[in-house]
Amino acid sequence: MGALKNLFKQTFIYGLATVLPRMLSFLLVPLYTTKGVLSSVAEYGEVSVIFSYFVLFNVILAYGMETAFFRFFNKEEDQDKVTSTVAVSLIISSIGFFALAFLFKDYIANLIDVKVQYLKYVFWILLLDALVIIPFAWLRANEQPMRYALIKIFNVMVNIGLNLFFLLALKNLVSRGVIFESLYVPNFGVSYILIANVIASGITLLIMLPFYTRVKYRFDVTLWKKMMKYAVPVLIAGVAFSINETFDRILLNHLLPADIAKTQIGLYSACYKLALFMTLFATAYRLGIEPFFFSHAKAKDPQKNYALILEFFVIFGSIILLGAIVFVDILKIIIVRGQGYWEAMWIVPLILIANFCLGIYHNLSVWYKITDRTRFGAYISIFGALVTLVLNFWLIPTIGYKGSAIATLAAYASMMLLSFYFGRKYYPIPYNLKKIGWYLGASIGLSLLSFYQFRGNYSIGISMLIVFLGIVIYSEQKFIRQLLIKKHAN
Repeated sequence: MGALKNLFKQTFIYGLATVLPRMLSFLLVPLYTTKGVLSSVAEYGEVSVIFSYFVLFNVILAYGMETAFFRFFNKEEDQDKVTSTVAVSLIISSIGFFALAFLFKDYIANLIDVKVQYLKYVFWILLLDALVIIPFAWLRANEQPMRYALIKIFNVMVNIGLNLFFLLALKNLVSRGVIFESLYVPNFGVSYILIANVIASGITLLIMLPFYTRVKYRFDVTLWKKMMKYAVPVLIAGVAFSINETFDRILLNHLLPADIAKTQIGLYSACYKLALFMTLFATAYRLGIEPFFFSHAKAKDPQKNYALILEFFVIFGSIILLGAIVFVDILKIIIVRGQGYWEAMWIVPLILIANFCLGIYHNLSVWYKITDRTRFGAYISIFGALVTLVLNFWLIPTIGYKGSAIATLAAYASMMLLSFYFGRKYYPIPYNLKKIGWYLGASIGLSLLSFYQFRGNYSIGISMLIVFLGIVIYSEQKFIRQLLIKKHAN
């Protein structure tokens, strides 16, 4: 119970580091979707395409070294050597990528259909973000979640402040001085968004520079080869995962007619954001459990704790899923301001359930990380990527963004099931399948019923939520009582 209490404490703080910044950053969605800020829905679609490439290249530039760092930091006696080797590796690779990218920027722009003027900012953001990967991982490995949280939150506050300044305030300040006049460029919205990201990432790197002053810059080739052997499957899995997460926007851009592609992407991306509460919860939980998995791998009977962790995730995730669906029409008014985006609301339940499945998959993935069978993570993610690609290529030409939502759900659900299947074979964990299956099935069933049959009928929707919460409280009363007794004793 003590280990789990520590996990929940760290997960809460990592949750703040993830949820608060993303809650703040989601202020940008109503900003971008407000009439007059960006020139059209299509321009928001262009922003979405660019950020889709960010996800892919962030994975490539990390090349699995973050996960490898956690594994070897807890495995090797000389932790400084592990830190130094990873830091040197990422510094060299990041700077090398940056130089090559600028050299071939025109070719890359034509290949991915993104303007060169945007790519210049993108390359800087990728470099700056890559250089803080290991400093942030080091904070997590050394259980400094509060510092991690504060830096992450500050980064996003700077980013949001600059977005508000460039997109809202600057135009009104032009008449007040030469400085503002020199900064203002009409119809410069996408560039302003990217410039804000460059500045925020640069400030974050400056804050993290003390980490680099402590690194001894020893590069152990033998250790690096071992880490790369561990990291390459993680990289492959990460690339496949990025395909599952964001490649649908890229495929929409290439598979739909040019005159409607960016608009469809804008609609899809805006309503996709309504899955934010599930996404934030799953991300915060993953940040908390990943170091926990490795640090408790040698503890007595760790499988029991791993089983409980998944139960708690499914319980909380089920409540979030049903709650988000019941109040989705209120959330859309708050998050997606332009009514022109609301025609894509059909995808919301599918994306919420998909992200729920993804969160379960991350919980199940403990078996191949602990047993050093990371190649299975690559196999599973590749299978998910194939499902994503095949279904998108098949469905997008006929039903557009709806096909992308279906593909996302199919990919994450299949990854979840495959991880469970192989996990039972290589690292059996005593999951309470009856309880997990009931919570999962009930929450999904009630959510679909609420959205597609009783959407807008809050008396029925709230009644469903109250009944579900009552069942959860009744079923988990023993655990709740234990927590209350323990809290009172402390």
